[in-house]
Amino acid sequence: MDALDILSDLENVIPFFQPIFSADEQRVIAYEVLGRYKTDDNMISLGPFFKDEQIPEEYKFEVDLLLVKKALEKALCLDEDVGIYLNRDADLLMYGDGEPFLHELLAFEKKGLELKRIVLEISEGSYKGDMDQLDHLLHYYRTYGIKVAITSIDSDTNYFERIGQLNPDIIKINLQALKSNATGTNFQDVLFSLSLLARKIGAFLLFENIEMSYQLQFAWKHGGRYYQGYYLQPPAAEFIERQLLKNRLKEKFHDFISYEKRKLEAIYSTADFFQNKVQDLVVKNKKAKYEELFTALVKEMNDIAFRMYVCDEDGFQKSANMIKGNNGWVSQAEYIQKNWSWRPYFLENIIKMRNERKGILSDVYSDIETGETIRTFSFPLNAEEYLFIDIPFQYLFEHEGLL
Repeated sequence: MDALDILSDLENVIPFFQPIFSADEQRVIAYEVLGRYKTDDNMISLGPFFKDEQIPEEYKFEVDLLLVKKALEKALCLDEDVGIYLNRDADLLMYGDGEPFLHELLAFEKKGLELKRIVLEISEGSYKGDMDQLDHLLHYYRTYGIKVAITSIDSDTNYFERIGQLNPDIIKINLQALKSNATGTNFQDVLFSLSLLARKIGAFLLFENIEMSYQLQFAWKHGGRYYQGYYLQPPAAEFIERQLLKNRLKEKFHDFISYEKRKLEAIYSTADFFQNKVQDLVVKNKKAKYEELFTALVKEMNDIAFRMYVCDEDGFQKSANMIKGNNGWVSQAEYIQKNWSWRPYFLENIIKMRNERKGILSDVYSDIETGETIRTFSFPLNAEEYLFIDIPFQYLFEHEGLL
């Protein structure tokens, strides 16, 4: 569709609304506004129109502002706690120094639309302007109660740095990456860091492009408060009943919760199993040297572990590594006196083991040397020494609930 065809037929430029559901209420809490152009027999997305760099900004702004007007006019009938998400390309947002857009929002505020219901989804992927001016404008908007959401991880921007600079209210995550086996694992690692960061700054996670049940489960498991996608509800010209999916979402969440409970039970059961086995071996070899202790452990845990070592409470390795190779177990003396206190949760776990006087089974993580997905069982040998036993992927894979 030619840009001039759209500009000469603005009557058929219409807003579509895709509902956003919340985990805590299991109902519609907001709508994202999407642009459509109505032809004789079809509805065409205006996404390509706004992304086309050949189209002058003033044309894009004219169409965008019309969509905003039409969308907010319809939104006046919604409950006062329903939010409206407006996609804003950074270049388009800076058009006219942001004043024409704000002027339009203020006009709707006079009609009864509280600006705290507006969420700006900011896309900065192709923005080449002054970032300080953009940030200043966004902070200015927020003085009116308008919220800000960052919408995508882009290779051209330092995503985590931008989150720190903007301190957004919402971080929007596209689940398309989950469809790729190549990016799935790395995506989960990045997302884990992102969820921790969001918690620290008080932002909420919104997962979009949910197209299958497992993606909804993934979003729920990784701290998503808000959900959006065709699996839940496609965009439409009209609003839907807010409670439409309440029962369905309740059932889904119940299934997710039951599954996670079974996994947690498996983890606690495994931790108890290791606790009893290791404690028994340690008591029997109480006066043994490291090599003798490892020999006893290897005899009983040959099919469970692939690496063992002992550290002191400050993270300095006191023993050699005992590691399982193709030809059996070997000792790696070069690891003695290496320090591991820099690892996340290391000192926290040391204090926990000291106080509770029992071992800890770690969460799943990637081993820094092998890249393999593993868990580690840590055990207090005494008040000063701590045993670490690394458990390989194969064992975790063969035991339900450990991955």
